[in-house]
Amino acid sequence: MTSTFDLVLAGGRIVTPGGITEADIGITGGRITAIGDVSGAAAERLDVGGLHVLPGVIDSQVHFREPGLEHKEDITHGTRSAIKGGVTSIFEMPNTSPLTLDERTLCDKLDRSARGAWCDYAFFMGGNHENAHRLSDLERLPGCAGVKIFMGSSTGTLLAKDDEVIAAVLANGSRRVSVHAEDEDRLVERQPIAVDAEGPEAHPDWRDVESAVRATRRLLALARAANRRVHVLHISTRDEMEILAAHKDLATVEVTLNHLTMTAPECYERLGAFAQMNPPVRDEHHRLGLWEAIRTGVVDVIGSDHAPHTVEEKERPYPSSPSGMPGVQTSLPLLLDHVHRGRLTLERLVDLTAAGPQRIFGIIGKGRIAVGYDADLAVVDLAARREITDEWIASKCGWTPFDGTMVTGWPVATILRGHVVMRDDEVLGTPSGQPVRFFDTSPTRPAT
Repeated sequence: MTSTFDLVLAGGRIVTPGGITEADIGITGGRITAIGDVSGAAAERLDVGGLHVLPGVIDSQVHFREPGLEHKEDITHGTRSAIKGGVTSIFEMPNTSPLTLDERTLCDKLDRSARGAWCDYAFFMGGNHENAHRLSDLERLPGCAGVKIFMGSSTGTLLAKDDEVIAAVLANGSRRVSVHAEDEDRLVERQPIAVDAEGPEAHPDWRDVESAVRATRRLLALARAANRRVHVLHISTRDEMEILAAHKDLATVEVTLNHLTMTAPECYERLGAFAQMNPPVRDEHHRLGLWEAIRTGVVDVIGSDHAPHTVEEKERPYPSSPSGMPGVQTSLPLLLDHVHRGRLTLERLVDLTAAGPQRIFGIIGKGRIAVGYDADLAVVDLAARREITDEWIASKCGWTPFDGTMVTGWPVATILRGHVVMRDDEVLGTPSGQPVRFFDTSPTRPAT
């Protein structure tokens, strides 16, 4: 019997769990229903001969600033930026205004996303002293990506710097907890370094290696005592990677393209505060240490830590200039360029951006090209040589620290649950994002 498909991607080289193979992909009802020599009628047929087809990127760390800080970014602009960069799902952080700490604030973000998100989405629940006792229930709400702890440099009461608070958060619940690990007491102690500095070149001195190492060691000890899995975000030092390698039974590890691609002091001399983020971009010794951790398998995920600010805010004198930079749109082009330069394979790229997040967070139906999975796909041209520019960026902030960077490898189409939502840099259709589903969450949304 001949099948009828909604969409067929024909003739591409697809990156599957079994390797890279030339095959067609048949899509029906938003899911992959056939892989191979796909025959039969199709409402739409997309010729991807000469191109590679990857699972859509799952960016598990973004800050879309809504509600409260929409002058920097919002859900619509942020998810549109994601789609242009081959990202089909995002997990957004809780340090908005108000903070995401309960059912009401989570449901508000879900409602906003239902009206304007271009890609699929989930939201982290912040963990602090106020809600630690409720996190077992809160982390299971539909649309919740899990719990996020800020050990350093957070917004208002979201800061959880004391061991007692962190232990209370870890004691309540069972899902993996994501953590920003910088030691707040050491940051406060060393803040005069930043105050007395002439510019952001001092940022990695103020927020030094020891502030990261100390927090990561504390976190691992507390997680071990609580027997709770943790996911340590945006690791920036070689030292931490060596520590985390001894705790892979407990901790998974994220790095960002900023830390893998930029190097101090050059980036601060060239970009000033536009290269400023927390934890800081560090010197070549640490950058190479992160790549070694990718090579040896210590790193599980690459996230963007998309955290935009306006140009005017970034131009403030250091240290009043805010930390963070956009990245959800540029991650895949930069990664493809790293593949071109021989730093990782295409299969490892997929593991770090799709299969890794799926395993760590227990995502249903995403993260691989396989029959029965959501048809979330990024079609890429490995030979395309393109320039990343501010003009290409769809983020509300309108800039990227990689403006003027030439890369080899580019996303030429994005498919979200079987619909072509980006082709040749043009975003198509209307916002159609849906909540990401997880194995460890409730299937129904609570009444509000």
